[in-house]
Amino acid sequence: MRVGVLQHVAFEGPALIARALSAAGAATRTVRLDLGEPLPAAADLDALVVLGGPMGALDDQEHPHLVRERALIAECARRDVPVLGVCLGAQLLAAALGADVHRGPAVEAGTGTVTLTPAGRADPVLGPSGPVLPVVHWHRDTFTLPPGATLLAGSGAYPHQAFRSGRSYGFQFHVEFDRPALDAAAPHLPPGTVVDPAAMRDVTTAGTRILARWTRSLSPRPR
Repeated sequence: MRVGVLQHVAFEGPALIARALSAAGAATRTVRLDLGEPLPAAADLDALVVLGGPMGALDDQEHPHLVRERALIAECARRDVPVLGVCLGAQLLAAALGADVHRGPAVEAGTGTVTLTPAGRADPVLGPSGPVLPVVHWHRDTFTLPPGATLLAGSGAYPHQAFRSGRSYGFQFHVEFDRPALDAAAPHLPPGTVVDPAAMRDVTTAGTRILARWTRSLSPRPR
């Protein structure tokens, strides 16, 4: 199974996603877009992971690679290649599928929760960990639901926190953070962000299970 991982900044790596893919025996290639590395071709992938970052999903002038990323995501969707978008990655996935990405009412950052919708509670990836998921929030932008997508989770401030479109998932929140990943991100979090150690342990436990179920949902395509 061939999986591409798009990384936007040094301090937001794949963390628990990498561990889940390794356990599944995937051949994973991490592309450092901040270092100018080239994107993979959709035809060469069985799945695509798009990680977070501090830029906006439509900040094309400052980050020209975002145009090519959205095109790659859209091509993966057309080819039925599953995409997992996390935070910025979820916004890029939403935009590539025709949704509107825009500024939200306030920064949402730190340990917290999201509540699954009825569809989320029935979802094979998120549902077994529900109905309330421990997560790490770190965003200000949000998005409308892409046409035909299924809303899976929301929070009080941001009702669109997770969605599924075909075989692809968008998570506005982070479940891939383990303690080392959080330590790397901590200097970049907004001032005053609260990270509760007990809640962080719950995030890691839930995230490990969610990502294991996600990798089990993948299947390599004939070459």
